[in-house]
Amino acid sequence: MAICICAWFCWSCDDEVAIDTGSADPLLNIDAWINNKPEPQRIHLTLSQDYFDNKNLPPVASGAKVKVTDSNGRVYEFVEDATSQTGAYTWQPQNGEVLGSVGTAYTLEVEYHGETFIATSTMKRVPPVDSLTLSFQEGVGMMDDMYRAEFWAKDIAGKGDTYWLRAYKNGRLLNKASEITSAYDAGTSSGSGFDGVTFITPVRMGINANDVDDDDRPTSPLVNGDSVYVELHSINLVAFNYLAEVVSQANRMGGISELFTSAPLANVSTNIVNTNANGSAVVGFFNVAAVSGRGKKFYF
Repeated sequence: MAICICAWFCWSCDDEVAIDTGSADPLLNIDAWINNKPEPQRIHLTLSQDYFDNKNLPPVASGAKVKVTDSNGRVYEFVEDATSQTGAYTWQPQNGEVLGSVGTAYTLEVEYHGETFIATSTMKRVPPVDSLTLSFQEGVGMMDDMYRAEFWAKDIAGKGDTYWLRAYKNGRLLNKASEITSAYDAGTSSGSGFDGVTFITPVRMGINANDVDDDDRPTSPLVNGDSVYVELHSINLVAFNYLAEVVSQANRMGGISELFTSAPLANVSTNIVNTNANGSAVVGFFNVAAVSGRGKKFYF
C-alpha cells in the first residue's frame, strides 16, 4: 500500500496547479534600527507588498510623525526626507552629539493615518573590537585558496549579552541572509555556554562575504587589497530572535520537502504594537544599539 501511495504522489506531481495567492491590504513596515554613532539616524517607513510583487521598491509611508523619547524625557524628532525613495525619517545630530547611552530606555512613537504605533528598547553594552587578522585556507581539489578576515573581541562577563555583527567589504554592507551573523554572549546561541571570553570562531569568521562564481563554487571572500570594516551592535534578546527568524525565512530552499517539514511563510515577529488593539497590524522592528567597530585593509 505504501508503494502505491508513493507512486500515485509522484505521478500527481506532474499536474500543474494554479494557485490564486490573492492580494492583501498593505501593512505599515517600521524599520527602526538606530544607534549611538555620531551621525544622522534614520528610521524607514514603507508599506508592505504582496509576496510576488518584487519588481518595484516598496511604497513609502509619507506624512507620518516619528519621534523617539528616552527615559530621561529627551525627545528626538525624526523628520521626513521628502526626496527619499526608502521612506527615510532622519534625526540630525548637532555638534557631534549622539543618540543614546548604555542602560537608557527608549520609546519609539509613530503616528500614521490616525493610528499610533509604539515600541521600546534599552541600549545594551558592547565590547570594543580589538583587531582584525587574516585567515588562510589552502585550496583542495576544485576549491581555490581562501582568504578570510577574522575579528577579535572579548564578550563582557555576565550572561545574556546579544550582538549583531555588521560587516562591510570595500565599503559595501554585507546584507545577504547568509551574511547575517549574530551572537549570544561569545557564542551563537543561549545554550552555547560561552560567556566573558573571546568570541568563538564561527562568530569571528562571520564577517566575510559569501559569494560564488559562475559555476556556483565558493570564491575567496578576500583578494589582495580588499578592506573590511566590522561593527558590533548591541541588541536585546527579542532583536536576536527576530534576526534568527529573518535568516530562517530567507534561507528556505523550497521544493516538495517544504510541504511536510516547514511551517508556512509568515511575517516575522515584531516588538512594535498599535496602541489600538483593534487597529491596523504593523511589521518591523525597533532597536537602539551601542556600537564598536574597527577596519583594516589586507595585503598578502
